[in-house]
Amino acid sequence: MNGKTGGGRSQCRKGIKPFPRQQPWPPNNNGAGMIKKRQLRYASSSYGDLLTDNHQFLLSQRHALRLYRQRAIYSFIPKNACSTMRLTLAMENGVLSDTKDFNWIHENNGTFSANLESLLLAEYTFAILRCPFARLASAYLDKIVHQDVNAWVLEKVDRYQFDREELTFRQFVDLLKKPQNRMSNVHWRPQVQFLVYREYDDLFQLEKFGEAQQSLEQRLGITICDARGLTRHGLDRFEAMNNGCYADAAPHEIAQLHRGGKSPSARAMYDDEIAAAVKEMFQPDLALYRSAFGEADLLFS
Repeated sequence: MNGKTGGGRSQCRKGIKPFPRQQPWPPNNNGAGMIKKRQLRYASSSYGDLLTDNHQFLLSQRHALRLYRQRAIYSFIPKNACSTMRLTLAMENGVLSDTKDFNWIHENNGTFSANLESLLLAEYTFAILRCPFARLASAYLDKIVHQDVNAWVLEKVDRYQFDREELTFRQFVDLLKKPQNRMSNVHWRPQVQFLVYREYDDLFQLEKFGEAQQSLEQRLGITICDARGLTRHGLDRFEAMNNGCYADAAPHEIAQLHRGGKSPSARAMYDDEIAAAVKEMFQPDLALYRSAFGEADLLFS
């Protein structure tokens, strides 16, 4: 062989196939022929190595999960239907074939986490937001009232300065005024910190999850697997109580109500003082929620 090509055709040794031609970019929805440019929310928050030292980005990346066949990214936010959505991804991605294996999702939060390439070349992106007041009350009524490992960890982070078995919602909110406590747990960490992109193709409301389910099933060709009856985390399994304020009730008092099939509603956990404190601490979450959906579904304006 003389190293030349004749007639513009590649020369290959016998029995060795030429490399396939690179396929063009798949068209996006606007028909421009190029994948939509994605802007990462926290990439410039640190000049350190993006993939090893930028902790804000790395948190959001770990919570950006891939739907492989759809080339979609779902940013999961704890306490925002995340068990339902993680189970849905596990079923759709072919890892699980039966919802009875739902506990797999709790040990595999990072299994579908996106790498940098899949983040930047995603064809569809979405996240589910929740009223910040309702999300925080839900975290307390689940994690603190039932004294699971998250309550123990918070006690340790705060150097055992409180009695977790007597921690009222008012005291819980006071604890979160310390940034190290607020950032110590994904269930009450601000929602915006889990968002890997500056903008998403769709932001959905947990308060209108039926609309989100219909949209996602139609657009992505998936079936949403409702995990609430499996995990038994949601407050919707209880009869909601709105007769008064439960901000100063001890966890064991509320746990007793749960055993009887009742629970204070999210609104019943608040008074004006607590609502003002949460509004101040979670202002970025409230601003994003308002910009996306308005104020109609916020517990407090």
